[in-house]
Amino acid sequence: METHALIYRRALRPILFTRDPEKAHELVIDMLATAGTMGLHPFRRPFTHSRLRTELAGVSFPNPVGLAAGCDKDGRAIRAWPHFGFGFVEIGTVTAEPQAGNPKPRVFRFPSEGALINRLGFNSIGSEAVARGLARIRRQRARLPVPIGINIGKTRIVKTDDAVVEDYRTSLRRLARHADFLVVNISSPNTPGLREWQERDHMSRLLAALTAENASMAAKREAAPPPLFVKVSPDMTEGELEGVAEVAMETGVAGIIATNTTVAREGAWSDVDQAGGLSGKPLKELALATLRTLYRLTQGRIPLIGVGGIATAEDAYARIRAGASLIEIYTALVYEGPYLPLEINRGLLKLMDRDGVSSISELVGAENR
Repeated sequence: METHALIYRRALRPILFTRDPEKAHELVIDMLATAGTMGLHPFRRPFTHSRLRTELAGVSFPNPVGLAAGCDKDGRAIRAWPHFGFGFVEIGTVTAEPQAGNPKPRVFRFPSEGALINRLGFNSIGSEAVARGLARIRRQRARLPVPIGINIGKTRIVKTDDAVVEDYRTSLRRLARHADFLVVNISSPNTPGLREWQERDHMSRLLAALTAENASMAAKREAAPPPLFVKVSPDMTEGELEGVAEVAMETGVAGIIATNTTVAREGAWSDVDQAGGLSGKPLKELALATLRTLYRLTQGRIPLIGVGGIATAEDAYARIRAGASLIEIYTALVYEGPYLPLEINRGLLKLMDRDGVSSISELVGAENR
């Protein structure tokens, strides 16, 4: 594995970094989608370990390291990701209607800081097309080896409150049967007006409607509804986060994903004039602080998934001790390569050995006890 990681970092990454970031990303997704279709995987089965297995909201995860939304937006490469060590995959963001997103260029690398800025704007082939693709994959292979989450967001042209709720509901209706869990994205900074839906009344209305729709659809299928998570911003005040925590518990959603990208430009970033969401290492402390606040506000009664600036096993360990039941990575993959989830999982086991921890579940929120 170390050899493969070095090949990426010393040979493949320099080649990819000669290309436009978005074009390089599309090339990698194309390659992984082709490999997945042909069954060409670097390992025979996904990485798992009895000490890393996690049960969350009725879903079994072979390990706690997931692929964050934004990487595989249309779910084209989901057959390949598990074989790099991921314990779950979150695809999307998927919008109800197809849309091109914002004008290009819209993704920018900052290698010395291990960061990206993106203003993609929910470019998506639409929930109907994604549903067809997932149905085709599941017909070809009865069960994918890790849980698949689907992240849904607002179509840009939808304006009125009633239309926004129906827009999300449309995506849920099309995609719920294909998901092991669903994520409601109301926190991207790149869709005008989206973050307003984190406000208490808006969020309560949306999540209540989606929870009811999810339950109704599951009843028709005579199946359990996929757990519903909500993804929030790191740019919220404690008072705003308190509203998020209260609504999440009141509406009965399965959990909260903390966090999305940030629009903050603190310190050395104050002179960076690229608009969009900042991700990677500069987001780490802000995302960690948001997670800690949410864990305290919910008193650990609702599961949290930590994402934002996680690049090492130590980062993941800290996020879990702060209250995350699972963690996700994306930007770090760009810099460290696709074998990073394996490195993090193996590193977690070593850290658990160091601290005498027998199960990853024992770590969740440990710093608060």
